Amino acid sequence: MSLNRKGAFEGHPDLARRVALKRSFARIVLFCERLAPLLLLPLCIVALFLSGAWFGLFRLMPDLMRWVALGLFVFAFLMSILPLGRLRWPAPADADRLLETRNNLPHQPVAVQEEEPAFDTPFARALWKEHQIRMARRIAALDAGLPRPDIARHDRFGLRALPALLLVAAFGYSFSNGGGRMGDVVAPSAPVASINPDLRIDAWLTPPSYTGRAPIFLTGREAPVADTVRIPQYSDLTIRVTGGEGGEAVQFSSAKAAAEAAAPRSLVPESAEAKDAAAAPAAERQASASGQPVAPRTYKMKVTESGNLTVNGQQWLFDVIADRAPEIAFDKQPRRAVNGALEIGFTGRDDYGIQKAFALIEPVEPQRAEATPLYPLPEYKLDLPRQNAREVKGLTSRNLTEHPLSGKRVRITLVATDGAGQEGRSAPVEMVLPARRFSEPLAGAVAEQRQVFALDTRQMPRAIALNEALALRPDETIPNLSHFLLIRSALERMKLARSEEQLKDTADYLWEIALGIEDGQLSEAERRLRDAQDALSEALQNGASDQEIARLMQELREAMKNFMSELAQRMQNMPQGQQNMQAQNMLRQRDLQNMMDQIENLARSGNRDAAQQMLSDLQRMMNNLQAGRMQRPQQGQQQNSQMRQQIDKLGEIMQEQQRLMDQTFQLDQALRDRMQRGDPDQPYEQGQNPQGQQQQGQQGQQPGQQPTDQMTAEQLREALKQLRAQQEGLGQKLQELQKGLKGLGMEPGEGFGQAEREMGNAGKALGQGQGEQAVEGQGNALNALRQGAQNMMQQLMQAMQQGQGQQGEGQEPGEGMASQGGQNGRDPLGRPRANSGPEFGDQVKVPDEIDVQRAREILDAIRERLGNTLSGEAERRYLERLLDIR
Repeated sequence: MSLNRKGAFEGHPDLARRVALKRSFARIVLFCERLAPLLLLPLCIVALFLSGAWFGLFRLMPDLMRWVALGLFVFAFLMSILPLGRLRWPAPADADRLLETRNNLPHQPVAVQEEEPAFDTPFARALWKEHQIRMARRIAALDAGLPRPDIARHDRFGLRALPALLLVAAFGYSFSNGGGRMGDVVAPSAPVASINPDLRIDAWLTPPSYTGRAPIFLTGREAPVADTVRIPQYSDLTIRVTGGEGGEAVQFSSAKAAAEAAAPRSLVPESAEAKDAAAAPAAERQASASGQPVAPRTYKMKVTESGNLTVNGQQWLFDVIADRAPEIAFDKQPRRAVNGALEIGFTGRDDYGIQKAFALIEPVEPQRAEATPLYPLPEYKLDLPRQNAREVKGLTSRNLTEHPLSGKRVRITLVATDGAGQEGRSAPVEMVLPARRFSEPLAGAVAEQRQVFALDTRQMPRAIALNEALALRPDETIPNLSHFLLIRSALERMKLARSEEQLKDTADYLWEIALGIEDGQLSEAERRLRDAQDALSEALQNGASDQEIARLMQELREAMKNFMSELAQRMQNMPQGQQNMQAQNMLRQRDLQNMMDQIENLARSGNRDAAQQMLSDLQRMMNNLQAGRMQRPQQGQQQNSQMRQQIDKLGEIMQEQQRLMDQTFQLDQALRDRMQRGDPDQPYEQGQNPQGQQQQGQQGQQPGQQPTDQMTAEQLREALKQLRAQQEGLGQKLQELQKGLKGLGMEPGEGFGQAEREMGNAGKALGQGQGEQAVEGQGNALNALRQGAQNMMQQLMQAMQQGQGQQGEGQEPGEGMASQGGQNGRDPLGRPRANSGPEFGDQVKVPDEIDVQRAREILDAIRERLGNTLSGEAERRYLERLLDIR
């Protein structure tokens, strides 16, 4: 009977597991030792294949040779792995011998675990079992070590080092300009290039700066993987060749030339030495190569179309992205601003951004060939954003009333230019160029003289005749002696003017006389203000320094101060009625100063676009102000007065409704507190009001009314019912207002009808003592009143616009009023204009003094409540959160 291993390790399970683990690990070590020599040849073949690919050999081979080489490598690799099929897992006896040999164990302790005793007696079995256990303890401490494949016995000459060295060198070379990649083995081969280890080729593409794209490297590690390189049109191609013999071919063949079978274009290096080296015969280049080195050659060209670039056998395909011409169009019809400036709204787009845009203004009536205008065509530059100019939409205002073409019919065409110099034009629009409107006939006559010879200097005799006609009866036509002397001096200048400079000085002198007659010293201050605004706008667009911006801002402040001073002095000489009209649109110096401070801060912080936009708002605001001073009383003042009375009535109704809603809310809140306290007939003692209503609850109460904290629940209900009469009275006032609007030719909006119904529901709720429902109805009535007021103001603006009848040609209905009223009846500073009626609260953005005082009172009440004896921890935390206490 044999003794098996299970019986030997009975009572020693841990020892059995350790022995099995050591024997299994020994079999793995033995398998790796047998596998390693068999993998030596396949790994060498793979290393040779990778080395050839990274050295760029496959890229230089013709297609047939490359496929043959690939087939040889595949065949050799398959043959090298055939011996792996005869590899077997080691037997347990082989693993036992490995453990005994590696650890120098006598008495074969591993093999003992599988052997049996020669005599099958009880004593022999017991003795043999004890011997197996003692040997197993020695096996558990054995170590098979790492695999020892003995590669040197299979490769006695050490040839295995050659593929390894080639692999390391090829890997480093793959990061150079001439390095290849794994994909070259299947990629189409380029034309065979001359192999020169000293030759270095660097090629890159630089897209135009206006595209905002990074350079594209054609060689080196950053080279694109794709066969075709997509580049913007007008990119600059740069090729730098270093070393070599100096005769390397650099050719570019466009797709159009290739289709026509035309010869490719050969590039010429820039430097003279490189040109001589490239033009020298091959024999001379070889002779010179043995002496001094050839100078580096640099080739440059601008890529305008798709094509194929070849440099010494290396090839790149370019797919050029065409640069489309910009597009620009009128956003609205050009119009005359309220101060006579020309406003042009425009939209434009370009694939890389519009660089500049302007309006080309030409006279519609053709001029004679022999005509000699004194001034060129007016310049009108459109304001573009400094960033993200791919999709633009803007509004530009320029005062061209000083140009001689003002008042003439002109043709306006918008022109946009992109970074490549391409132009896009809009459809032309014809209109009468806005001119300065002179209320003084004498000023208009002087301006006419200037216009006559400024459009054609040959018409100077006619201008002189017009000037002399003014002085026929000076006591009637020129009552001011100063004006008479100025006109006579201008006549002498007109007679003596010969050169272009003298003619321009005379024209400017006549214009200053006309403005002086019309506005006095205000016109000169207005001109300085306009010049300061234009200088600052140009500096913001050109990216001027902070010092330059600060200097121009100081000039703008001084010009603004002088202009406002002259305007205030002029208003003192106006009739009282006109002074009131001007005061409604007058701006405070503090508001203008704050706006200019914001412009300077935005410019210094780098936000030039926002500064430019705010400067445009300031310019339009000043245009509206200047237009207001030029307006004269018009007809229809009586109707406007009646309309203003209706607006004032509406404002009073809304104020009364707001006051009534506040009073209803306070009474309802006090009644709820009484009911929650459980003793509705007992008024609060002094200092016991839980809502702080002793101070706050008195707001909105009528004179003589008892404070809510001293009223019982029954008195509060009676007070609510008494408010019903006031609510019904507001409804009657609203009915009378709607009748008055109908009498003025206006149709009351749906909001007024909704407000009347909500007022009726609120009155019924007050009669029943239901404060919560009454407050809800009163709030709905207020919202409806705001909607009706907005509709009424829109009708009023349209009616006033139709009554003015002074829109310039091409001005759309409602635009003049919109320009005066700003956006939603507000000036550029965001304040409601006085001539647009009372504030209805539909567009309130900044709290007024009443709201600020109310907020302070609420905070004081919360602090007082927090200081009193509290009912619990939850209430204290809630009040602290309201006060933002951490």
